[in-house]
Amino acid sequence: MLNDGPTLPARVAALDEPAWLWPRDPPIRFRKSVSTAWLELAIREGRNRQVRRMTAAVGLPTLRLVRTRVGEHALDALAPGEHRIALPRRRDAAAPDEPVRRARGATPRPRQRRTS
Repeated sequence: MLNDGPTLPARVAALDEPAWLWPRDPPIRFRKSVSTAWLELAIREGRNRQVRRMTAAVGLPTLRLVRTRVGEHALDALAPGEHRIALPRRRDAAAPDEPVRRARGATPRPRQRRTS
């Protein structure tokens, strides 16, 4: 429960500190009174500062937040500064019953009129 209402259920798993993670610059200040834990958190909505507010609500303030996945796009083995081009899915690759979403601002195609 957050101040602006309940959140949708999230999937949470405790992790060891990831070996692949680059060092934070500037480093996080060590505090004896604040415990540290690494969590993998999968949320289904994106409210303002939601992850930080959720972890604070359970007594684990967020000291470092690394987004590794957004929808079907994941960091995988990308290093800081590297990039990869995300190609749009082909229209015919969508499942027949799955709606194809247009980009915001895209103009719809004109409907073809049937001639009999």
